Amino acid sequence: MQTTELDPTLSQTLLDARKAGLTLVIGNKNYSSWSMRPWVAMTAFGIPFTEVRILLDQPDTGSRIAEYSAAGRVPVLVAGEMTIWDSLAICEYLAEQFPEKHLWPQDVAARAMARSVTAEMHSGFGGLRSAMSMNIRRHLPGRGRTPEAQGDIGRISEIWEECLSRFGHHQFLFGEFSIADAFFAPVVMRFRTYGVALAPALQAYCDRMQAHPAVARWVSEALLETETAGIHDDEIDRAP
Repeated sequence: MQTTELDPTLSQTLLDARKAGLTLVIGNKNYSSWSMRPWVAMTAFGIPFTEVRILLDQPDTGSRIAEYSAAGRVPVLVAGEMTIWDSLAICEYLAEQFPEKHLWPQDVAARAMARSVTAEMHSGFGGLRSAMSMNIRRHLPGRGRTPEAQGDIGRISEIWEECLSRFGHHQFLFGEFSIADAFFAPVVMRFRTYGVALAPALQAYCDRMQAHPAVARWVSEALLETETAGIHDDEIDRAP
């Protein structure tokens, strides 16, 4: 049987993570939208993992993330000898490793569209991201309505309407919960924080998302956090 020696130059932290199975490194649950996506996907599909939470905007944030990835960002998935440091790459890896869990829709057309809208979410919507940063603990209705953010809200509404009408059947975007829903989960939280008014069918989708056990658990743990980060140090309005 062939054995592989672990690189002795690696940090002990990373060596330990590699020995332990799947380890997901994330930021604060209140703020880190990128971390929320693979965490929700893994939790929703019952994929066991060890969670490592690194507080953002702290003096040691960069050095702690560097123990797992030279990219300097979260999330990071440590899977045996592999390190995967992008949220979409993490989810694609999980879909390959756990095909029986059907992280993507099984229907070919639905799967193609699910990958398309997930990629659009992954690479786009800069106006929404910059004007309406994720902050689950805050309640800021009406804020962040820049023209760019409004345009992104309109496009996201179009995506949800098409997915729900073609494939969702009044459940999740493609019927069963999928990676696509996990990727839009932080948007649902932004819409809640900033009081975005939606058509009834889209608000119902947001309500179903917030009620999903994986999303609800992330939110409950975010609400328990007490740390603040960067420009969020003045938090006074807490979401119920």
